[in-house]
Amino acid sequence: MYILFLGPPGSGKGTYSRVASDVLKIPILATGDMLRNEVEKGTELGRTAERCINAGELVPDEVMFGIIENVLSHRDYQNGVIFDGFPRTLAQAKMLDEILDNMGTKVNVVIELFSTDDEIVERLSNRRVCPKCGRIYHLINMPPKVDEICDDDGEKLIQREDDKPDTIRNRLKVYHSQTAPIIEYYKEKDDILYLEIDTNGPPEVGRNRMLDEFRKIGLIN
Repeated sequence: MYILFLGPPGSGKGTYSRVASDVLKIPILATGDMLRNEVEKGTELGRTAERCINAGELVPDEVMFGIIENVLSHRDYQNGVIFDGFPRTLAQAKMLDEILDNMGTKVNVVIELFSTDDEIVERLSNRRVCPKCGRIYHLINMPPKVDEICDDDGEKLIQREDDKPDTIRNRLKVYHSQTAPIIEYYKEKDDILYLEIDTNGPPEVGRNRMLDEFRKIGLIN
């Protein structure tokens, strides 16, 4: 089974895809994982992707096509994959359909996660990270024992630039403009189950909403 998670930054794609992976026993693939895999292997595609990343450019769709095709050819992913945050453009959505069609399969389920922009801004702007060990905290949901100080090494926590409110709102604008065509593309397909999950509120509430939807469509008992 091939499942896509779509949603704006901060909607919970990483969290919810891990939950789905646990209950459905399907591996997760995220764009970052795919790129790192090719870069680490030193493939031609990986070297091209690395040059783009180092230059601060988007990885071209044709490079992503090759990388996804390579990754999906691995036996670990031939019986199903959960895609976390991919595809990001309509061209990538059509590209993924082509790759899966060549494999004799298709996208089975699309899960759109949504929260209000205000909730996402509040959620992400309260995120802090330790610059030394990389541990991530949330000042409300998962705070450090001592305010703004890492539990593990005593370093002062920082707020990443992309977690600042103005940056978050700009990221949300980009997401909404890029993703609207993808959402319509998948909603118009009669052979795909399209689920919309409200992730406003505590993570466990959204988790239960998603699992309830899984039960309704027979993915779990």
